[in-house]
Amino acid sequence: IQAMRDFFYQRGFVLVDTPLLTGAIGESAGNLFETDYFDLGKAYLAQTGQLYLEAAAAALGKVYCFGPTFRAEKSKTRRHLAEFWMVEPEVAFAQLDDLMALAENFVSFIIQQVLKNRRKELEVLEREVSRLENIAPPFPRLSYDEAVRFLRDKGVTIEWGDDFGAPQETAISEAHRLPVLVHRYPAQVKAFYMKKDPQNDKVALNVDMLAPEGAGEIIGGGQREDDLAKLEAAIAAHQLPKEAFEWYLDLRRYGSVPHGGFGLGLERTVAWICGTEHIRECAPFPRMLYRIYP
Repeated sequence: IQAMRDFFYQRGFVLVDTPLLTGAIGESAGNLFETDYFDLGKAYLAQTGQLYLEAAAAALGKVYCFGPTFRAEKSKTRRHLAEFWMVEPEVAFAQLDDLMALAENFVSFIIQQVLKNRRKELEVLEREVSRLENIAPPFPRLSYDEAVRFLRDKGVTIEWGDDFGAPQETAISEAHRLPVLVHRYPAQVKAFYMKKDPQNDKVALNVDMLAPEGAGEIIGGGQREDDLAKLEAAIAAHQLPKEAFEWYLDLRRYGSVPHGGFGLGLERTVAWICGTEHIRECAPFPRMLYRIYP
Protein backbone atom coordinates (compact mmCIF):
# COMPACT_ATOMS: atom_id res chain seq x y z
CA ILE A 1 0.00 0.00 0.00
CA GLN A 2 2.80 2.44 0.83
CA ALA A 3 4.53 1.67 -2.48
CA MET A 4 1.29 2.30 -4.36
CA ARG A 5 0.77 5.66 -2.67
CA ASP A 6 4.41 6.64 -3.13
CA PHE A 7 4.25 5.90 -6.87
CA PHE A 8 1.39 8.32 -7.45
CA TYR A 9 2.65 10.94 -4.98
CA GLN A 10 6.03 11.07 -6.73
CA ARG A 11 4.32 11.57 -10.09
CA GLY A 12 2.04 14.42 -9.11
CA PHE A 13 -1.25 12.55 -8.86
CA VAL A 14 -3.93 13.99 -6.56
CA LEU A 15 -5.69 11.61 -4.15
CA VAL A 16 -9.48 11.85 -4.46
CA ASP A 17 -11.73 10.03 -1.99
CA THR A 18 -14.73 8.87 -4.00
CA PRO A 19 -18.12 7.92 -2.49
CA LEU A 20 -18.84 4.39 -1.30
CA LEU A 21 -22.59 5.00 -1.58
CA THR A 22 -23.58 5.75 -5.15
CA GLY A 23 -26.59 6.01 -7.43
CA ALA A 24 -24.53 5.34 -10.55
CA ILE A 25 -23.62 1.89 -11.75
CA GLY A 26 -20.06 1.30 -12.88
CA GLU A 27 -20.21 -2.35 -13.88
CA SER A 28 -22.88 -5.01 -14.42
CA ALA A 29 -26.11 -4.21 -12.59
CA GLY A 30 -26.31 -7.83 -11.43
CA ASN A 31 -23.22 -7.40 -9.27
CA LEU A 32 -24.51 -4.67 -6.93
CA PHE A 33 -25.15 -4.59 -3.21
CA GLU A 34 -28.13 -2.28 -2.74
CA THR A 35 -29.61 -0.46 0.22
CA ASP A 36 -32.49 1.93 0.89
CA TYR A 37 -31.39 5.56 0.84
CA PHE A 38 -33.87 7.73 2.74
CA ASP A 39 -36.61 9.02 0.40
CA LEU A 40 -34.43 8.86 -2.71
CA GLY A 41 -34.87 5.16 -3.43
CA LYS A 42 -32.00 2.74 -3.86
CA ALA A 43 -28.33 3.39 -3.34
CA TYR A 44 -25.53 0.95 -4.10
CA LEU A 45 -22.18 0.08 -2.57
CA ALA A 46 -19.64 1.31 -5.08
CA GLN A 47 -18.06 -1.15 -7.49
CA THR A 48 -15.55 1.48 -8.59
CA GLY A 49 -14.65 5.10 -8.01
CA GLN A 50 -13.94 5.56 -11.71
CA LEU A 51 -16.95 7.61 -12.77
CA TYR A 52 -16.23 10.20 -10.09
CA LEU A 53 -12.53 10.13 -10.91
CA GLU A 54 -13.33 11.08 -14.49
CA ALA A 55 -14.87 14.29 -13.18
CA ALA A 56 -11.84 14.89 -10.95
CA ALA A 57 -9.38 14.20 -13.80
CA ALA A 58 -11.17 16.79 -15.94
CA ALA A 59 -10.37 19.34 -13.23
CA LEU A 60 -7.00 18.17 -11.92
CA GLY A 61 -5.42 16.16 -14.74
CA LYS A 62 -3.93 13.19 -12.84
CA VAL A 63 -5.89 11.69 -9.96
CA TYR A 64 -6.35 8.40 -8.11
CA CYS A 65 -8.55 6.86 -5.45
CA PHE A 66 -7.78 3.98 -3.10
CA GLY A 67 -10.42 2.32 -1.01
CA PRO A 68 -12.85 -0.54 -0.48
CA THR A 69 -14.83 -1.84 -3.46
CA PHE A 70 -17.84 -4.13 -3.48
CA ARG A 71 -18.86 -6.76 -6.05
CA ALA A 72 -21.89 -8.98 -5.48
CA GLU A 73 -20.69 -11.64 -7.90
CA LYS A 74 -21.81 -15.12 -6.91
CA SER A 75 -18.34 -16.43 -7.60
CA LYS A 76 -16.69 -18.99 -5.39
CA THR A 77 -13.12 -19.03 -6.67
CA ARG A 78 -9.68 -18.52 -5.18
CA ARG A 79 -9.56 -15.06 -6.83
CA HIS A 80 -12.84 -13.49 -5.70
CA LEU A 81 -13.82 -11.39 -2.69
CA ALA A 82 -17.11 -9.55 -2.17
CA GLU A 83 -15.20 -6.66 -0.57
CA PHE A 84 -11.70 -5.78 -1.66
CA TRP A 85 -9.43 -2.76 -1.95
CA MET A 86 -8.66 -1.19 -5.29
CA VAL A 87 -6.36 1.63 -6.40
CA GLU A 88 -7.59 3.50 -9.48
CA PRO A 89 -5.66 6.18 -11.38
CA GLU A 90 -7.41 8.31 -14.00
CA VAL A 91 -5.53 10.61 -16.39
CA ALA A 92 -6.77 13.38 -18.68
CA PHE A 93 -5.47 13.16 -22.26
CA ALA A 94 -4.22 9.58 -21.71
CA GLN A 95 -4.72 7.08 -24.51
CA LEU A 96 -4.38 3.31 -24.46
CA ASP A 97 -0.61 3.16 -24.99
CA ASP A 98 -0.12 5.73 -22.21
CA LEU A 99 -2.21 3.60 -19.85
CA MET A 100 -0.29 0.42 -20.64
CA ALA A 101 3.00 2.21 -19.95
CA LEU A 102 1.64 3.62 -16.68
CA ALA A 103 0.40 0.18 -15.61
CA GLU A 104 3.69 -1.62 -16.24
CA ASN A 105 5.72 1.12 -14.52
CA PHE A 106 3.31 1.05 -11.57
CA VAL A 107 3.50 -2.71 -11.05
CA SER A 108 7.28 -2.75 -11.50
CA PHE A 109 7.65 -0.01 -8.87
CA ILE A 110 5.49 -1.95 -6.39
CA ILE A 111 7.58 -5.10 -6.85
CA GLN A 112 10.89 -3.22 -6.48
CA GLN A 113 9.72 -1.55 -3.26
CA VAL A 114 8.45 -4.80 -1.76
CA LEU A 115 11.76 -6.51 -2.54
CA LYS A 116 13.64 -3.58 -1.03
CA ASN A 117 11.61 -3.23 2.15
CA ARG A 118 9.97 -6.62 2.81
CA ARG A 119 12.35 -9.26 1.51
CA LYS A 120 12.59 -10.92 4.95
CA GLU A 121 8.83 -11.42 5.06
CA LEU A 122 8.90 -13.00 1.61
CA GLU A 123 11.63 -15.37 2.82
CA VAL A 124 9.47 -16.34 5.81
CA LEU A 125 6.72 -17.17 3.33
CA GLU A 126 9.28 -19.21 1.35
CA ARG A 127 8.54 -17.13 -1.71
CA GLU A 128 10.92 -17.68 -4.63
CA VAL A 129 11.97 -14.03 -4.93
CA SER A 130 13.96 -14.67 -8.12
CA ARG A 131 10.59 -14.79 -9.90
CA LEU A 132 10.01 -11.18 -8.81
CA GLU A 133 13.49 -9.70 -9.24
CA ASN A 134 13.25 -9.49 -13.02
CA ILE A 135 9.86 -7.76 -13.13
CA ALA A 136 10.61 -4.64 -15.19
CA PRO A 137 9.20 -2.92 -18.29
CA PRO A 138 8.50 -3.54 -21.05
CA PHE A 139 5.90 -6.25 -20.44
CA PRO A 140 4.69 -8.56 -23.22
CA ARG A 141 1.63 -7.19 -25.06
CA LEU A 142 -0.95 -9.32 -26.82
CA SER A 143 -4.05 -8.17 -28.62
CA TYR A 144 -7.19 -10.15 -27.80
CA ASP A 145 -6.98 -11.69 -31.28
CA GLU A 146 -3.39 -12.81 -30.67
CA ALA A 147 -4.34 -14.17 -27.25
CA VAL A 148 -7.20 -16.23 -28.75
CA ARG A 149 -4.83 -17.75 -31.31
CA PHE A 150 -2.31 -18.52 -28.55
CA LEU A 151 -4.99 -20.22 -26.43
CA ARG A 152 -6.26 -22.33 -29.31
CA ASP A 153 -2.69 -23.43 -30.08
CA LYS A 154 -2.44 -24.52 -26.44
CA GLY A 155 -5.70 -26.49 -26.71
CA VAL A 156 -7.67 -24.12 -24.45
CA THR A 157 -11.33 -23.72 -25.41
CA ILE A 158 -12.21 -20.15 -26.47
CA GLU A 159 -14.52 -18.56 -29.02
CA TRP A 160 -13.90 -15.08 -30.38
CA GLY A 161 -16.16 -12.78 -28.40
CA ASP A 162 -15.85 -14.69 -25.12
CA ASP A 163 -14.42 -12.93 -22.11
CA PHE A 164 -11.49 -14.69 -20.48
CA GLY A 165 -12.11 -16.76 -17.37
CA ALA A 166 -9.64 -18.41 -15.01
CA PRO A 167 -8.56 -21.20 -17.44
CA GLN A 168 -7.73 -18.72 -20.21
CA GLU A 169 -5.98 -16.24 -17.90
CA THR A 170 -3.98 -19.02 -16.26
CA ALA A 171 -2.82 -20.46 -19.60
CA ILE A 172 -1.56 -17.06 -20.76
CA SER A 173 0.10 -16.05 -17.49
CA GLU A 174 1.81 -19.41 -16.95
CA ALA A 175 3.49 -19.05 -20.35
CA HIS A 176 5.24 -15.80 -19.37
CA ARG A 177 7.66 -14.80 -16.64
CA LEU A 178 6.48 -11.18 -16.78
CA PRO A 179 2.93 -9.83 -16.46
CA VAL A 180 1.13 -9.77 -19.80
CA LEU A 181 -0.91 -6.86 -21.14
CA VAL A 182 -3.87 -8.15 -23.17
CA HIS A 183 -5.60 -5.33 -25.03
CA ARG A 184 -8.53 -4.65 -27.35
CA TYR A 185 -11.12 -7.14 -26.09
CA PRO A 186 -14.48 -7.45 -27.86
CA ALA A 187 -16.54 -4.38 -26.98
CA GLN A 188 -19.57 -6.58 -26.27
CA VAL A 189 -17.98 -8.04 -23.12
CA LYS A 190 -16.75 -4.73 -21.70
CA ALA A 191 -18.46 -1.97 -19.72
CA PHE A 192 -20.59 0.70 -21.38
CA TYR A 193 -18.02 3.46 -20.84
CA MET A 194 -15.22 1.76 -22.80
CA LYS A 195 -14.21 3.63 -25.95
CA LYS A 196 -14.26 1.57 -29.14
CA ASP A 197 -11.22 1.36 -31.38
CA PRO A 198 -11.66 3.81 -34.29
CA GLN A 199 -9.94 1.25 -36.52
CA ASN A 200 -12.31 -1.56 -35.53
CA ASP A 201 -15.52 -0.80 -33.65
CA LYS A 202 -15.93 -4.45 -32.63
CA VAL A 203 -13.16 -4.05 -30.05
CA ALA A 204 -12.65 -1.70 -27.11
CA LEU A 205 -9.56 0.35 -26.28
CA ASN A 206 -9.08 -1.56 -23.04
CA VAL A 207 -6.33 -3.53 -21.36
CA ASP A 208 -6.10 -6.25 -18.71
CA MET A 209 -2.86 -7.16 -16.97
CA LEU A 210 -2.43 -10.86 -16.22
CA ALA A 211 0.17 -11.58 -13.55
CA PRO A 212 2.51 -14.55 -14.06
CA GLU A 213 2.54 -17.93 -12.32
CA GLY A 214 -1.20 -18.34 -12.86
CA ALA A 215 -2.09 -15.39 -10.61
CA GLY A 216 -4.57 -14.04 -13.16
CA GLU A 217 -5.91 -10.54 -13.76
CA ILE A 218 -4.66 -7.85 -11.40
CA ILE A 219 -5.44 -4.77 -13.55
CA GLY A 220 -8.35 -3.83 -15.78
CA GLY A 221 -8.87 -0.51 -17.53
CA GLY A 222 -8.75 1.47 -20.73
CA GLN A 223 -9.86 4.60 -22.52
CA ARG A 224 -13.26 6.08 -21.69
CA GLU A 225 -15.79 7.07 -24.33
CA ASP A 226 -15.53 10.85 -24.62
CA ASP A 227 -18.16 11.31 -27.36
CA LEU A 228 -21.57 12.29 -25.93
CA ALA A 229 -23.75 10.61 -28.57
CA LYS A 230 -21.79 7.36 -28.45
CA LEU A 231 -21.90 7.26 -24.66
CA GLU A 232 -25.67 7.86 -24.66
CA ALA A 233 -26.09 5.02 -27.17
CA ALA A 234 -23.95 2.71 -24.99
CA ILE A 235 -26.03 3.48 -21.88
CA ALA A 236 -29.20 2.66 -23.83
CA ALA A 237 -27.69 -0.54 -25.25
CA HIS A 238 -26.79 -1.72 -21.75
CA GLN A 239 -30.32 -0.87 -20.57
CA LEU A 240 -29.05 1.41 -17.83
CA PRO A 241 -31.17 4.25 -16.37
CA LYS A 242 -30.04 7.39 -18.20
CA GLU A 243 -31.21 9.69 -15.41
CA ALA A 244 -28.62 8.18 -13.06
CA PHE A 245 -25.86 9.20 -15.47
CA GLU A 246 -26.89 12.73 -16.41
CA TRP A 247 -24.07 14.21 -14.34
CA TYR A 248 -21.64 11.81 -16.03
CA LEU A 249 -22.96 12.76 -19.45
CA ASP A 250 -22.45 16.42 -18.55
CA LEU A 251 -18.70 15.74 -18.54
CA ARG A 252 -19.04 15.15 -22.30
CA ARG A 253 -21.90 17.53 -22.93
CA TYR A 254 -19.92 20.60 -21.87
CA GLY A 255 -16.56 19.59 -23.30
CA SER A 256 -14.33 16.57 -22.90
CA VAL A 257 -10.86 15.30 -23.69
CA PRO A 258 -9.47 11.81 -24.31
CA HIS A 259 -8.89 10.19 -20.96
CA GLY A 260 -8.58 6.83 -19.28
CA GLY A 261 -7.42 4.82 -16.33
CA PHE A 262 -7.41 1.45 -14.66
CA GLY A 263 -8.00 -0.36 -11.40
CA LEU A 264 -5.55 -2.64 -9.58
CA GLY A 265 -6.87 -5.08 -6.99
CA LEU A 266 -4.79 -4.97 -3.80
CA GLU A 267 -5.47 -8.49 -2.52
CA ARG A 268 -4.88 -10.17 -5.88
CA THR A 269 -1.61 -8.31 -6.21
CA VAL A 270 -0.56 -9.35 -2.69
CA ALA A 271 -1.49 -12.95 -3.53
CA TRP A 272 0.78 -12.89 -6.58
CA ILE A 273 3.70 -11.21 -4.80
CA CYS A 274 3.51 -13.64 -1.88
CA GLY A 275 2.85 -16.73 -3.99
CA THR A 276 -0.38 -17.33 -2.09
CA GLU A 277 -2.85 -19.78 -3.59
CA HIS A 278 -6.10 -18.28 -2.24
CA ILE A 279 -7.02 -14.60 -2.00
CA ARG A 280 -8.73 -15.17 1.36
CA GLU A 281 -5.26 -15.44 2.91
CA CYS A 282 -4.53 -11.88 1.78
CA ALA A 283 -7.29 -10.16 3.80
CA PRO A 284 -7.56 -10.32 7.59
CA PHE A 285 -11.37 -10.63 7.51
CA PRO A 286 -12.28 -11.86 4.01
CA ARG A 287 -15.81 -11.36 2.71
CA MET A 288 -16.75 -14.19 0.37
CA LEU A 289 -19.87 -15.82 -0.99
CA TYR A 290 -20.40 -17.90 2.17
CA ARG A 291 -18.35 -15.91 4.68
CA ILE A 292 -19.30 -12.69 6.47
CA TYR A 293 -18.18 -13.65 10.01
CA PRO A 294 -16.24 -12.50 11.94
